[in-house]
Amino acid sequence: MSVDVAVGTEQDWMARAIELATSNVDNDGGPFGALIVRDGEIIATGTNKVTADLDPTAHAEVTAIRNACRALDSFKLAGCVLVTSCEPCPMCLAAALWARVDRVLFAADRDDAADAGFDDRAFYDAFEDPETKCPTPVLRVRMPNRNAAFDAWRGKADRVDY
Repeated sequence: MSVDVAVGTEQDWMARAIELATSNVDNDGGPFGALIVRDGEIIATGTNKVTADLDPTAHAEVTAIRNACRALDSFKLAGCVLVTSCEPCPMCLAAALWARVDRVLFAADRDDAADAGFDDRAFYDAFEDPETKCPTPVLRVRMPNRNAAFDAWRGKADRVDY
């Protein structure tokens, strides 16, 4: 994680995200870079580390979100903007929603990523078109105690809601 203290414009932030993505290619990472900005200050950055870390969730956006949460000592990023070099995949968009960022800004889009050999478009299609077959079957297993963990959660007086 690197923190850049720089007040700038959306284009300045995006230029930084693209710079991170481009330099990450030379560091054996994927061509994706992201940063979290709050009040004009870059709080955290992230690059794609999927192959370097052998972690399919280590996308630039998720990495930036994780780094920002640690930097701000919070699991909520309200008041922050996620700036990413490419349109977030469904996983990264969901992570941004869970983090409660105020906005997401991106430069390249899903078609640009597909042209470079990334298969994100298949995942978008699975979520956007009910007629598209999901690449991974998702099946419910019926269990009589399926709500045991939720019951424990509801009964926990000192839980931290999110």
